[in-house]
Amino acid sequence: MPNTTGPLVAALLYDGLCTFEFGIVSEIFGLPRPEMGPGWYRFASCAVESGPLRAHGGFRILPDHGPDLLDRADLIVIPGWKGAEAPVPPALVTQLRQAHARGARLASICSGAFVLAATGLLDGAPVTTHWRHAQALQRRFPALQVDSASLYRETGRLFTSAGSAAGIDLLIEIVRQDFGPAAANSVARRIVMPAHRTGGQAQFLERPVSLRADTDITPILDRARQALGESWPIARLAAEAGMSRRSFERRVVAATGMPVGEWLAAERIEAAKTILRETARPMEEVAEAAGFGSVFALRHHFRNRVKLSPGEYRRNFTRHPSAPT
Repeated sequence: MPNTTGPLVAALLYDGLCTFEFGIVSEIFGLPRPEMGPGWYRFASCAVESGPLRAHGGFRILPDHGPDLLDRADLIVIPGWKGAEAPVPPALVTQLRQAHARGARLASICSGAFVLAATGLLDGAPVTTHWRHAQALQRRFPALQVDSASLYRETGRLFTSAGSAAGIDLLIEIVRQDFGPAAANSVARRIVMPAHRTGGQAQFLERPVSLRADTDITPILDRARQALGESWPIARLAAEAGMSRRSFERRVVAATGMPVGEWLAAERIEAAKTILRETARPMEEVAEAAGFGSVFALRHHFRNRVKLSPGEYRRNFTRHPSAPT
């Protein structure tokens, strides 16, 4: 029996459609989910330009709906956009503003933030997009508060998300808000995703740059990496490398692209992440093994670099669901 009662979700179609972004909207809101009951989402896509339209991957789209559908939608999702400098049609801007004024929610994935920004509804608000587009978004719309780190941000009934896969996190969060955590967990399990990644989680954390095998500081840094639980002040590292402190610090920057302290902290974070994922060891042992010395220091560095607490990271990625946090 067709669903006729749930919220209507409309995904935009446009020439140059970002196929993956559209696909995840369809996956989460468009698949039949009879276990959710008759009030589950209704899904439709609507073209905001005349068709046929092209999509990434070399195929064409023949839309079933035109822009009039936006006048009835409860949630409008913008799955990417043509590019940072691509103009947004004035008619689309007007429709989105009108939809928001009547109570609809608006959400963007990745470069779709440029469309939402064009409406002016986000002026003064924190927004996010893929980190590669963040500077262009801020430059084109200086009234925004562009957050280049978070997975997604919410301001009232306006949602923005980072690069492609972060859109999944945002859409699952919307399901959680609408239908509760059990429904969100069910959807996440079906697409083999963590049940809930907070919007403030970092988009990425760069792994420390691999050392060149021929550098003369490689042996001492390898020793430090293999014994992160020990204390490794710069003076000790330099002495064991047989160098002055200044020369050693210069060599580390040349070899890794970062100062000694940053390199060591990044290595310790990676070690802690591995322990959190693969073991059920308590936080005190994780902190000691990774070389942070205390749970407080572990949490501080994790918050600064990963944008999650160690406990949140473990809950999202652990192989041991019962591990203490």
